[in-house]
Amino acid sequence: MPLPIPSRIVIATRESALALWQAEFVQQRLINLYPQSKISILGMTTRGDQILDMSLSKIGGKGLFIKELEHAIAEGRADIAVHSVKDIPMNMPSGFTLAAIAKREDPRDAFISNQYSNLNMLPAGSIIGTSSLRRESQLRARFPHLQIHPLRGNVQTRLRKLDEEQYTAIILAVAGLKRLGLANRITAILNPELSLPAVGQGALGVECLSERTDLIELMQPLHHIKTAQCVKSERAMSRELGGSCQVPLGGFAEINNGKLLLRGFVANPDGSRMLSNQLSGKPEAGESMGISLAKDLKAQGADEILSALN
Repeated sequence: MPLPIPSRIVIATRESALALWQAEFVQQRLINLYPQSKISILGMTTRGDQILDMSLSKIGGKGLFIKELEHAIAEGRADIAVHSVKDIPMNMPSGFTLAAIAKREDPRDAFISNQYSNLNMLPAGSIIGTSSLRRESQLRARFPHLQIHPLRGNVQTRLRKLDEEQYTAIILAVAGLKRLGLANRITAILNPELSLPAVGQGALGVECLSERTDLIELMQPLHHIKTAQCVKSERAMSRELGGSCQVPLGGFAEINNGKLLLRGFVANPDGSRMLSNQLSGKPEAGESMGISLAKDLKAQGADEILSALN
């Protein structure tokens, strides 16, 4: 029997321009798939959006962007929520699931400067803006002569702060800039060898209640299997390491010629110690590879770094 289509589906989202773009992207896909259903958006301001004077790692991590949206789903005010996968905590709350992971945009980091063409050109003492411990640790390890200062706010706010010369350069995700039509602001793209991306970076996740098997099935046309295999591998690694915003770690998987390559690292925030490794295998074994890579990093001493941070 064909699945009954609900008369309406409400999408919960944060109200930043990027979050709204993501929700509208999913909304348009669902309108095309299910024209008989009214697909609407419920915009919300989360605690993570309100506290802008502290870095995410100090105020409880990216889960702050998610909780209010989950409350809206639990209370029946919304049916699904759309998130950047990198904002979704590694251990989702009981009763919630990712119904779909959409095809990934470019997962890399972008270097943006109005004065210099790349990181190597920056003179000693230059101020780089980022609030990501992952980016900060990698920058400090490779460019110890640069200063790293916190940078919060939405994409437009961060670019404005650069244009006001509060920073010499800033690091943002390529995906967000492309989605907002701001790819022209990218000075250089940082390859994973220089800045290993965050777990889930560039991918969108659609969350709903685990019991809503009807919604899970309706979301399947949005689900991109290769992206999901990569993201699940990255998240398995991060979960095994106890990863969060408070931990400087990166994890990035890609599938080429039928093989999944997973790279990961854990570091001190100051970049003085960096542990890394990679594994290659079948895409369908991605999650077990993630756990194996995490265990290898622990064997190298990741536990010492992680326990010092907690």
